[in-house]
Amino acid sequence: MQSFDFLPAATPDSAVVFASPHSGRNYPSEFLAASALDPILLRSSEDAYVDRFLRAAPAAGASVLLGGVPRAYVDYNRAATELDPALIAGVSARGLNPRISSGLGVIPRVVAGGRAIYRGKITQAEADLRLRLYWHPYHEKLAEIMAAQRARHGRAILLDMHSMPRDAVSMNGQHTALRPDIVLGDRFGASAHSPITEAVAAVFTAAGLRVARNSPFAGAYITQRHGMPSSGQHAIQIEIDRGLYLDERHVCPNASFDSFQRLMDGIVRDLAAIGRSDAVPLAAE
Repeated sequence: MQSFDFLPAATPDSAVVFASPHSGRNYPSEFLAASALDPILLRSSEDAYVDRFLRAAPAAGASVLLGGVPRAYVDYNRAATELDPALIAGVSARGLNPRISSGLGVIPRVVAGGRAIYRGKITQAEADLRLRLYWHPYHEKLAEIMAAQRARHGRAILLDMHSMPRDAVSMNGQHTALRPDIVLGDRFGASAHSPITEAVAAVFTAAGLRVARNSPFAGAYITQRHGMPSSGQHAIQIEIDRGLYLDERHVCPNASFDSFQRLMDGIVRDLAAIGRSDAVPLAAE
């Protein structure tokens, strides 16, 4: 298995970088054998097929970084230190961390719905191996890409693509009629300057999608680590409602997938255009 899949821009004229850390669906056979869950339940934590929505990016001048292994195996959107003592033998608890407590550390203990992945614990050596082979190379590559964008364009804009269960927003108290299709997370301005987030929101709105900001998802580890707007490096987490394109129960494309794919092709091209110097001026940052 690869730690990541990098798709370079055909002509790198955009400062935008797309990432999809949770769309990996290559499950190691030994992991499947050790799991208490069947393959469909294991896939419930995936951002299934989000990688396909980025197919237009390289031709539009933006590179793409995809996670190489599934989220249930290694979560690239957690810190390497977020190790779960309830899963990994020999790890001691270190204060209150709600992600770890809920089983969603860097090596997840559960998938969606709180369903336990394993029948028992795994060794710390196994956890360390996964981080060394997959987590660290992914983040090193992402840091390298962002540095190259800053050197080339004077800034870098990371659009970190994810998907959210349809009921995630309902559970957050949003009225069904006003439920957002897209949630943008810029950590309340800490990971990206407002004009860039507003430009991203405008692209989705122009495509007919409802957009919310920072609720219920404000951005996690990737935006925290790679978003440094004071240094010209911006990161925005983008959550897409899975109900727009996915049969969530069976983790497969639904009847609307192809039409939504075409919509996303245009959106991705317009998002890549934000990274050109004449779209959102450097002075606005």
